[in-house]
Amino acid sequence: MRGGRTGLKDNSIRPPWRIGVDVGGTFTDMALVDAAGALRVFKSPSVPSDPAAGVIGVLEHAAGELGGPLGELLAGCRLFVHGSTIATNTILERKGARIGMIVSDGLRDALEIRRGFRADQWDHRAPNPPVLAPRFLRRPVKARLDKDGRIDTPLDEDDVRAAAEVFAREGVESVAVCLHNAYADGVQERRVAELLADRWSGERMSLSHVVNPVVGEYERGSTVAMNAYVAPKVVGYLQRLNDRLLDLGLPNPILLVQSNGGVVSVREAAERPVNLTLSGPAAGVGALKLYRQLTGLDDLVAMEIGGTSCDVTLMAGGEAPVSDQLEIDGYHLATPAIDIHTVGAGGGTLAGVDNGGMLRVGPEGAGADPGPAAYGKGNDRPTATDAHLALGRLRPGPMGGGAVSLDPDRARLAIETHVAKPLGLSIEDAAIGILRLLEQNLLHAVERLSVERGYDPKAFTLVAAGGAGPMHGAAVARTLGCRRVFAPQQAGAFCALGMLWSDVRLDSLRVMDGDLDATPDAELEAGFAPLLEEGRAALAREGFEGAAADLQRVLDLRYKGQQWSLRTAIDGFDRAAIRRAFEADHARRFGHIQPGGTILITALRLVATGRIDRQPPAPAKVASGKPPEPTDRRRCFVDARTGWRDVPVYRAEDMTPGSTIEGPLIVEAPTTTILAGDGDRVSVDAHGHYMIEIGENR
Repeated sequence: MRGGRTGLKDNSIRPPWRIGVDVGGTFTDMALVDAAGALRVFKSPSVPSDPAAGVIGVLEHAAGELGGPLGELLAGCRLFVHGSTIATNTILERKGARIGMIVSDGLRDALEIRRGFRADQWDHRAPNPPVLAPRFLRRPVKARLDKDGRIDTPLDEDDVRAAAEVFAREGVESVAVCLHNAYADGVQERRVAELLADRWSGERMSLSHVVNPVVGEYERGSTVAMNAYVAPKVVGYLQRLNDRLLDLGLPNPILLVQSNGGVVSVREAAERPVNLTLSGPAAGVGALKLYRQLTGLDDLVAMEIGGTSCDVTLMAGGEAPVSDQLEIDGYHLATPAIDIHTVGAGGGTLAGVDNGGMLRVGPEGAGADPGPAAYGKGNDRPTATDAHLALGRLRPGPMGGGAVSLDPDRARLAIETHVAKPLGLSIEDAAIGILRLLEQNLLHAVERLSVERGYDPKAFTLVAAGGAGPMHGAAVARTLGCRRVFAPQQAGAFCALGMLWSDVRLDSLRVMDGDLDATPDAELEAGFAPLLEEGRAALAREGFEGAAADLQRVLDLRYKGQQWSLRTAIDGFDRAAIRRAFEADHARRFGHIQPGGTILITALRLVATGRIDRQPPAPAKVASGKPPEPTDRRRCFVDARTGWRDVPVYRAEDMTPGSTIEGPLIVEAPTTTILAGDGDRVSVDAHGHYMIEIGENR
């Protein structure tokens, strides 16, 4: 089928193509890029009760649009990448497996003590989230290693057998094993697994030295417990979806987006499903890599606003920071993850008045069903989408490919009932207040990943993504002081598109304790050797060798006396260069360095990357050589500075690459609507994307 005809009636796409599917809270998005680089985007409502139904649904919708059966669409697919919130939802909804845990004697309560961490140090009453394994299912066994991996206390095998009997009697579905200092050697944990396999018939076992061999019994224990908690549901879902798609005609197994922004096969993900916790949002890094390639800009901060939430991701110098400090619903996970900040601010975010008579926006959302009040599907409370509609920013009628329809009367009634009347405001002023408060939340979300990480947002281009992102991009950028806003033509499929520009990535770790300047090169080489061997083997299993396989060595470094380490990528063992790189990062993050201070190595890391061969995106087709003409004029509220204006409305398909238009204006695209303020300048690049130069900052 390569480069030939397909069974689809739409002959404008050339096989083989790549498909990315992102399951969001409101819509399931699909991006298809063909052999010539042409891009097509499709959307259909998500099915929260059955995410796989949402995946099949958007594929069937796409096949119908392209004029053929689903089997033909899948048969022409060379690469299928999937991002799902199923791991996150399993945690948030508390619907994971019944787990047991085997720990070293004396460490039974580490999960409950949590090192005393509290989100608010002044709030001593708010309860911590429930411990995943209740105390009677956390079974202590005699077994300990010293810090160098030597056996300090031999494993008592009778303790393990007794624990297995408890697990069998109590219906435990999944077991986590976290023995003292197992990061240094997994010998005792492996023996525990062998003994359990003989006496317990549960679904899965998770070993801490396999899942993430980090120092710290709490961090390692919390991570392996979560891995055991989500594994049966997540792995089962992924394997069933993979098998179903293969049965329907997909020629190759699917790949999955991990929290680290890379993709991996179902086979590799099955061992560490906890690494899929940020599966959907982390794909945004792939989209930023694409936009960096198209714009030549290295410093980008993405504000992806969907129907339920806003995910903020930052790329500085062409790299997106990765952290091991991930928290989901109060649970601490030591797993490699893109630094993403999420707030409950999306098109479906609910607004109302609290008991104190104050306007409240979020974090609750209306979701895909029933959705905003304007959908007419049972919700009578106003959302951000209803506010935009009441202010003339959105066109009434069908949206999202006809999946839903916007009714302005329902939107106005919801705002009047729940906000305007209680506050004594007009419907319009109430809608303005809803959006101002929402945009304040968006502003703080961007500052969390920029200002609080030592970056000046004025030096960044704001990427306004997600279906609702380009509606707020200019306003938030103006407040931040950003000079430019990049609004992708396919903003509503930001993560689905990013999946197609993500590479295979596997992270591995080995703890090391040493002085940066005093540790011999030979010792560092010996420490990295097993990581390099493991990385090459893992990439080979995924089909990447030679030039397609990249192995990046990283050191975890900190000053003597500090608790937390910073990751520093290295190219060789030039100590002066490593010190300069570490201190530059330290100065940016914390505002100071220790000149001549002792720098300690706390861990060796390897980032193994498999470079996926992909066709660069094709330039947009030029409709005509004439400047675009507005198809309509609509009275809308632009912003507090401009107020109400009759604003020209353009269709995205009429926008000519290379053209420039002065705001205020509205551009209506298939997956989003773009709003530019008075004095802003909107230009269209060769690929049909929009760059908004902010008027006050030009």
